[in-house]
Amino acid sequence: MELEERSCEKIILNGDVYLGAVKGMTPHGKGKYTWLDGTIYEGDWVEGKMTGKGKIYWPSQATFEGDFSGGYLHGSGTFTGSEGSFYRGSWKMNSQHGIGRKQYRNSDIYDGCWREGVHEGSGRYAWSSGNVYIGTWKNGRMSGRGIMKWLNGDIFDGFWSNGLRHGSGLYRFGDGSYYFGTWSKGLKDGPGTFYRAGNKHLSKLNLGGHKVKRRRQLHSYLSNESEESGLPSVNRTLSEKISSSFRKDSARFSHGTTSPDDLSRTGSMREITSDEKTQVVSVTSNDGRTEFPDNRTLAYEREYMQGVLIKERIRNITKLSHKSKQRLKFSKEVNRTSCMDIYRGQRSHYLMLSLQLGIRYTVGKITPVPMREVRSSDFGEQARIKMFFPRKGTQLTPPHNSIDFNWKDYCPMVFRNLRELFKLNAADYMMSICGDDGLRELSSPGKSGSLFYLSHDDRFVIKTLKKSELKVLLKMLPHYYDHVQAHDNTLITKFFGAHRISLRRGKKVRFVVMGNMFCTELRIHRRYDLKGSSQGRFTNKDEIDESTTLKDLDLTYEFHMDRLLRDSLFKQISLDCGFLESQQIIDYSLLLGLHFRAPEHLKSLLEPPDAEQAENTNHMVDGVISQGELLIPPRALLLVTHEPTSVSTAPGPHVRGDALKAYSIGNKEADLLLPGTGRLRVQLGVNMPAQANHKLITDSAEVELFEVYDVVLYLGIIDILQEYNMKKKIEHACKSLKYDHLAISAVEPSFYSKRFVTFLERMFPLQP
Repeated sequence: MELEERSCEKIILNGDVYLGAVKGMTPHGKGKYTWLDGTIYEGDWVEGKMTGKGKIYWPSQATFEGDFSGGYLHGSGTFTGSEGSFYRGSWKMNSQHGIGRKQYRNSDIYDGCWREGVHEGSGRYAWSSGNVYIGTWKNGRMSGRGIMKWLNGDIFDGFWSNGLRHGSGLYRFGDGSYYFGTWSKGLKDGPGTFYRAGNKHLSKLNLGGHKVKRRRQLHSYLSNESEESGLPSVNRTLSEKISSSFRKDSARFSHGTTSPDDLSRTGSMREITSDEKTQVVSVTSNDGRTEFPDNRTLAYEREYMQGVLIKERIRNITKLSHKSKQRLKFSKEVNRTSCMDIYRGQRSHYLMLSLQLGIRYTVGKITPVPMREVRSSDFGEQARIKMFFPRKGTQLTPPHNSIDFNWKDYCPMVFRNLRELFKLNAADYMMSICGDDGLRELSSPGKSGSLFYLSHDDRFVIKTLKKSELKVLLKMLPHYYDHVQAHDNTLITKFFGAHRISLRRGKKVRFVVMGNMFCTELRIHRRYDLKGSSQGRFTNKDEIDESTTLKDLDLTYEFHMDRLLRDSLFKQISLDCGFLESQQIIDYSLLLGLHFRAPEHLKSLLEPPDAEQAENTNHMVDGVISQGELLIPPRALLLVTHEPTSVSTAPGPHVRGDALKAYSIGNKEADLLLPGTGRLRVQLGVNMPAQANHKLITDSAEVELFEVYDVVLYLGIIDILQEYNMKKKIEHACKSLKYDHLAISAVEPSFYSKRFVTFLERMFPLQP
């Protein structure tokens, strides 16, 4: 028997008063509910829950008018805060969620996407001071691609992270000058090029049109999301009494979102125009007359370390290097790659979806199996997981948006134990590779033709393998497992999984998942791939930029490090090379990443030398005006006693491994203290401090001058899947006829190992 619906009933519950339609003894229909503390709701009710249209008033004078569902603010509505803030837009379970516009108490305005009460996705933030940001947000901070415009006309168009410029971008000053370069945590960090206003090359790029187009794209994206956003359904049981979880805390709707105070620092993030302009120097023309160069033909190639200008040279625009011309193209197009375009086509999208589905399936299947020691059968031919993934799904596989494919996972129990050995959580592993953010393509650093993908959190690298390389990996896997189990500090590549995908028409693609040796919050300024050989081991100078992986003959530094750190490094290198030699492996490399630290006493100096000094140090060589490079006395990186509670414990590829002992602090375990950055745990191949010495060429035979930099080193041994087989023996014989047989890469394993270690010993000389 249904309960009778009545209207105009007055119900008193624990001091609360309801006046309106009821069903039985619960509000149902239109009604007004007044709580004992003074909160009032007028609107629709469904079986005792605020559901439908309504308005609520809090004692603090805050109000909300809009949609309710199951007792929650859910749908679209307008909230007015007691302190003067105002929000109109979408709500989900009492939080701003979807498309909305908020005006803060200080008159700042955010218009865009929200997620659980914070800015997330595309949006526009206008400060009351007149500054404006249009771009993407994450967790309430500017993150991703975006444009920032300051009131004085300055504009930055590029990448952001956690509210700061971070990555590639272009900065246009109000006077029309431009700087193309890279930033790290809000500071210029790495190479870049500055062009003064009126430069003839800038006019060819239509930079103004580019920014207008970008703004239109962002506004179009916002409008499309607004039209397509829907309200998710809510299924909740009846509460124990007519109440609302939010009625006593209305203030959190106005303060729970990103505070404008957190974003007010953007005014100070503007670059200082005077810091970007170099004094124009006089040059001598071919006929001997002195003249001032035309600003329209000059480019200022600069290199920064944490905001400090370290090097600069002024070049004629007609003789720009290849890397500078590439930077100019940034304003036209920024290549943002993801799993959607790894192979630049629809087939690539299917391949990456298949890879993510397969890894999710394999890890989910093997993780519940109780841990045990690996057996010989875990390495054999039968140690495979095979599964067919039809598009429509089966009882064992989910439906998906890829095409039908076959999946094969090699030695799942072995790699599961390796992941445990490397202290890698299965859930973190799946989220990094299989999450919604997908994968990014990296340019191949070698001649192998392999494709490289990076997980969205930079923790994992996925590399395509040749069939022969996969065979070598599986053949050496039992010995590899024993080696990494015995040596916590091994520098050899960490392998986390090996897989194969078979698409339609028999196309087979093999992958291996590895740890990213450069997963660090510090910017890697230089990358080297070092084999110890010399034949062909150099890079074309015009093709070098910050992302280029350099080779043996490009390395001009010697690295001086703490005595105990060096001893630990070479002890492990010898062990690892001995293992590779026993497996008849050659062609492996030391992958070396350098992070340069700017001297602390110069971090306030963001401009080149003054005009008087410039006149004495500038000269012209081959049409290039070279400004004297600053020879900066470094401030040593500080090694301090290791404190486990003071360093980051965030999961990553460097969790495993002992803290190293340093001679300079009394043979105690060490942490690396970076002024202005933080405290890092020193491990073998990770966060290793050193001084990089570069000998300068001078006219005097009696004086030796060096550039000395503080650096943080990241290194490991990679490319360990090439056997010294018959093909390599033939290559050795052929190349020995043309080149020095000691200088080529294809040599027998024992000689390769000795040459490799000897080369590194020269690179890291022993201190007296």
